[in-house]
Amino acid sequence: MKITGTGHAGLRIDTAAGSILCDPWVNPAYFASWFPFPDNSGLDWETLGDTDYLYVSHLHHDHFDPAHLKRYVSKKATVLLPEYPTSQLRDELRDLGFTRFVQTRDNEVYELDGGLRVMIQALTSPTDGPIGDSSLWVEHDGVRLLNQNDARPTDLDEFARLGHVHAHLLQFSGAIWYPMVYEMTAAAKRAFGRQKRERQFDRTWRYIDELGATHVFPIAGPPCFLDDDLWQFNDIFGDDSNIFPDQSVFLREYAAVGGTNGVVLLPGSVADVTPEDCATTHPVPVDEFFANKREHLAEMRERKRPIIEAEKSTWRHPEIDVLKEMKLRMEPLLESSVYIAEGIGTPVRLDLVSYDGTEVESVLIDFPGREVRPAAGERVRYSFRVRRELVEHLIHIEEGDWVNSLFLSCRFSATRIGRYNEYIYAFFECLTEERMQYAEGWYDEHERAVDAEDIELGAWSVQRRCPHLKADLRRFGVVDGDVLTCQLHGWKFDLPSGRCLTSVAPGVRASLGPG
Repeated sequence: MKITGTGHAGLRIDTAAGSILCDPWVNPAYFASWFPFPDNSGLDWETLGDTDYLYVSHLHHDHFDPAHLKRYVSKKATVLLPEYPTSQLRDELRDLGFTRFVQTRDNEVYELDGGLRVMIQALTSPTDGPIGDSSLWVEHDGVRLLNQNDARPTDLDEFARLGHVHAHLLQFSGAIWYPMVYEMTAAAKRAFGRQKRERQFDRTWRYIDELGATHVFPIAGPPCFLDDDLWQFNDIFGDDSNIFPDQSVFLREYAAVGGTNGVVLLPGSVADVTPEDCATTHPVPVDEFFANKREHLAEMRERKRPIIEAEKSTWRHPEIDVLKEMKLRMEPLLESSVYIAEGIGTPVRLDLVSYDGTEVESVLIDFPGREVRPAAGERVRYSFRVRRELVEHLIHIEEGDWVNSLFLSCRFSATRIGRYNEYIYAFFECLTEERMQYAEGWYDEHERAVDAEDIELGAWSVQRRCPHLKADLRRFGVVDGDVLTCQLHGWKFDLPSGRCLTSVAPGVRASLGPG
């Protein structure tokens, strides 16, 4: 089995039975904030796109690149579709010209031509990607690969039961806006950044240890930030609180915990994986490339500057009445929401900064009152400050997911008093009727689900499944004194009371064991 790195979470898998192109991403994403690093725009995409199968893990735009898919990927390719609750991924790909689909079922192995076997595991909570994230398992001629990309399965048993995995590809770096955009002191931001970075690596080690693959490939990050306004987010300043470490940092940190089987893929790198070995060739020496990372980024920034400026020129739509349009789009969703609106339970303010930066229009999304209205100086626990033209553009393109567009762009600042509230981001991710109905149904089922099984963690008896997204606490649960941490997403719970310490969320069932 041959694996060709195509950048970020992208790869092409070649076997004697056919090829699978996974998550090709080239064009900037999230308001021209994210670019693939290392740069992959110079690859031979005509050849790479001539593939038998296409797998798009989910609709995040660092995985789903419509312009690139339309131009470069053969429409004769058969699309391997995860089992998602909405048809959006299929619909988007069909609009791009793809007509052949294999609609898989979750955790079911499919026999394709020539003995090629695949299985897709789909994650479908409202917070998994834009209502869906997935991992792809592939087997041919005795070689097995798991492309976990940036999905976070609650466990890997379904893959492990199919046999030993030889190549495990998974995310290790950040893909979020926290804590960089929060208005807090520099010291606090550094402290939270270090915590976030450590948690990312801890989660990665857990997955690696659980699967026990022969070779581990760090993929799905980090992006790079080429706009001058975002340049400071690149991990080139010797800052151990930066949440976007690169592959060279992964190898160093992995070695520190005893890892010796890491394999880096640059765009154009080729790994020939057999049951006994992994022979890898690179377009340039890996160590030399990362030693010159700052120079590579500086050159790339100048080369991509016209692309960024061209995108910025499309954002302003002064003809749009933002308050009016937000009322039209959001108030019906607020009326139909039960779990999300009640889970937020407080107004959220959006501060729109004028084009010239001199004026601010504040809009209140009043979740208890189920209305959108001008803010009148109310004190709020959660607020976002963003340039007006970005919201105008979201309205103009009828974007139904502001999380995976505006928030991932990092082109905003945020404040909050108290704990993280998952429901706020679920709302901004579900700004269409179909998405909102699905999310409400998911929370309804989730709230009513009863997990009767308990496990022993240290001195405590604890419910086996995390109240957040049902992660198996046998694998991801760590007890330190009276605090339980689920390392899948970093959520913490006070065991004596059961209360969630990190978010407005259901608590955990726990009690001290005998003695």
